[in-house]
Amino acid sequence: MNNQTLQSLRQLKLTGMADGFEQQLAQPSTHSELGFDERLALLVDRERTHRDNNKVGRLLKAAKLKLQAFPEDIDYSHPRGLIKSQFAGLLSSNWIHQHHNVLITGPTGCGKTYLGCALATQACRHGLSVRYYRSSRLLEALSIAHGDGRFSKLVQQLAKTDLLVLDDWGLEKLTLGQRNDLLEIMEDRHGISSTLITSQVPINHWHKAIGDAMLADAILDRLLHNSHKIKLRGESMRKTKSEIAEVDQLE
Repeated sequence: MNNQTLQSLRQLKLTGMADGFEQQLAQPSTHSELGFDERLALLVDRERTHRDNNKVGRLLKAAKLKLQAFPEDIDYSHPRGLIKSQFAGLLSSNWIHQHHNVLITGPTGCGKTYLGCALATQACRHGLSVRYYRSSRLLEALSIAHGDGRFSKLVQQLAKTDLLVLDDWGLEKLTLGQRNDLLEIMEDRHGISSTLITSQVPINHWHKAIGDAMLADAILDRLLHNSHKIKLRGESMRKTKSEIAEVDQLE
């Protein structure tokens, strides 16, 4: 009968419950003193955890993050201006539910991409959809989509994504077509979903990087409104870690 029950659970795709039931059968002494209600509650909890983990896995795969970045591994000791209390507040993902944006700026190697991917990972853990793009790659994808007729579909997909991560923003001056595409994306997302941007370029130079005054005003108005700003500073963390590694090797 137990084998039949296990088979039925797996056919019904209740994998978490099936695994939990197998565990109860394998460890009778651990569960023998529990009542039926308690054992059933354990099985239901196991199924819910299994489904939650699967969902997070699917969201992370769809996000296509550049880095595997985990909030618990963030280095707050490095002198780069990262305020732990501010970042801890962002890790709650409430800013995404409130449709706010996050703008992370700083010099090369200070960990902007890692921090952005850590916030994106946490958003996936909270059941939110995420999509990562290097800014130049997104603009390229939009240009190609114009040519093959997928532009509207791509823009709609981006609009439905809870968090859009744009990495390495502002490194190249935009063309008129790129400005218009970017404005359309920001217009669709404004007040509905969130955007996270990392950039080596200080925010007060973004207007110039976009190029056209009127379009720059329109784009930045939607980005800067209700935004949380993290301004990093200091030497490259990669350089510091390399120097530490060299010292360790000499010792």
